[in-house]
This record gives sequence, C-alpha cells and structure tokens, in this order.
Amino acid sequence: MTDSSHAEYRIVGGHPVLDLVNTVTPRLRGGDPERDYLTSPSELIAWAHRIGLIDLRDYSAVEGTWRSAPELAAKALNATLEIREAAYDVFAPRATGAAVAGDGVKRSEGSAFERLMLRWSAAAARSMLIPDPGRDRGIAELVVGTSPAQLIPDRLVVAAVELVRGVELRQLRACPVADGGCGWLFLDRSRNGSRRWCAMEDCGTRAKIRKLGERRRATGVQRFEG
Repeated sequence: MTDSSHAEYRIVGGHPVLDLVNTVTPRLRGGDPERDYLTSPSELIAWAHRIGLIDLRDYSAVEGTWRSAPELAAKALNATLEIREAAYDVFAPRATGAAVAGDGVKRSEGSAFERLMLRWSAAAARSMLIPDPGRDRGIAELVVGTSPAQLIPDRLVVAAVELVRGVELRQLRACPVADGGCGWLFLDRSRNGSRRWCAMEDCGTRAKIRKLGERRRATGVQRFEG
C-alpha cells in the first residue's frame, strides 16, 4: 500500500500498468479513494520517471512542453487517468483476491476495452519504426511516444495492450481487501506462487497485527466468561 511519504509510496505491481492502477488507494470498485497520487501533471511526470517509464531526456522534453502549454499537460493527465481506470476494469475481475462489484465491472468491461483501443490507436499514430541493422533480434525498433505532449499516456496504453495480450493470469493478483489488504494489483512471480500481499511489510504486517489483536480479545473474552 503506502508508507508515510506521498512521493515514495511503494511500487509493487511488477508492471508499469499495474503500478498505474495502484496510484489510487485503497483500490476498490465504487466509492471515493482515500488518496489519489496522480492529481496533477507534476505528480504524473515524477511518477513516470520513478517507475522508469521515461528517462531524464524524456523528462526534460515532456516537462518543457507541458510548461509552455499547460493545456497539453492537463490533456495528458486526463488521458492517463482514463487509461488507469480502463486498465483496472479489465484486469481487476481476473485478479485473484480482488474485491470488485462483478456486475458493475462486467457492464463497463466492453467500454474499457474500447477506451484502451482508442487510446492505443492514437498512440500508434504517434509511433515510429526506426531501422536498426545492428540489432541482434529484429531489424527495427518501435519508438512509442514521438510527441512529448502525449509521451506518457502513449507509452502506458501500449504497455496496457501488451499486458492484456500476454499476461499470465495465474500471476495476476490483488492485495485481498477482505483480509485487510488495499486492493492493489500485482504480478506474483514468486517461485511457488504464494505471494498474497502487495507488500508483506505493509498490508501483510497490518493484517497479522489485526488478527493477533482479534485472537487476544477473543481469548480474553473466553477467560472472562470462564
């Protein structure tokens, strides 16, 4: 879930798109979240750099473009948030442990795929194939994000479509809300597939402390009754 710093909340998804979904906490279907970490273009660009979606050169190009044209920054933020919610609608119902209102998500799922495809089509129009004869594999590089103004949402939606096509569903999990988790999505790449929490030192620890308190209270009641 999060630590005490707004800027340094945990990155636990194992994929940029799941990390994007996790910029809301708790991650539930319906209702208002306690915190949204992407409420401004400055937060978006800082997050994108932190997770490695953009490098320093990209950061400079995006920041300069947004500074000179704030309306483009707002447009990129809105596009990113649309991709975030569409990705959640697509992945959450398939994530082990997710707490979603099934009927509500099913009704919006078709719309979510459509929203991703529309954003992906626009991103593809702003992408380029650059021939690279020195590559060991393939003969060209696909460069996504040739327009600094929309570079971040373009890269995110391309990553989302790639994840939709290739995710291993047995690895897709959600921090279990029913057991005190935050609902964040992540890929369980542990050797035995036993990862349950977004972070054991965060939600997992709080759940253990809560259960310990419940056992102690139950024991105390039993002794009192006895």
